[in-house]
Amino acid sequence: MEKSQEWTEDKSSGAAMRKVNIKNIFDSFTEQWSPKIVGEVNDSYVKLVKLKGEFVWHHHDEEDEMFLVVKGRMLMKLEDEDITVEEGEFIIIPKGVEHMPVAEEETHVLLFEPRSTLNTGNVKNERTVPRLDRL
Repeated sequence: MEKSQEWTEDKSSGAAMRKVNIKNIFDSFTEQWSPKIVGEVNDSYVKLVKLKGEFVWHHHDEEDEMFLVVKGRMLMKLEDEDITVEEGEFIIIPKGVEHMPVAEEETHVLLFEPRSTLNTGNVKNERTVPRLDRL
């Protein structure tokens, strides 16, 4: 298996930089609906998650979310419409908007969202992941 990450240091700022192999990271875990932190940009996390089946209707009071479909297809159910998001496409869900992701087949998604974002938003249930793994 190829390396999933390579770390380097920016000599001018001392900040750690890394290159991430998304495919290798997706290959390293099997859990569905359990986001993994793979990077940080300012006050936001870059997360990878595998989806299959229906999630839960929820919203985020303070955070927007971006879902980028890396592999597969996702249906984003909204109160007044359903939007199909194909491989290579993304959708941004503004804060306060009720939504429910659905994936008939296992789908790989990259999430970009503020650090404060709880995966189930305003709902707490068995799918809530309060502490995310870092890969």
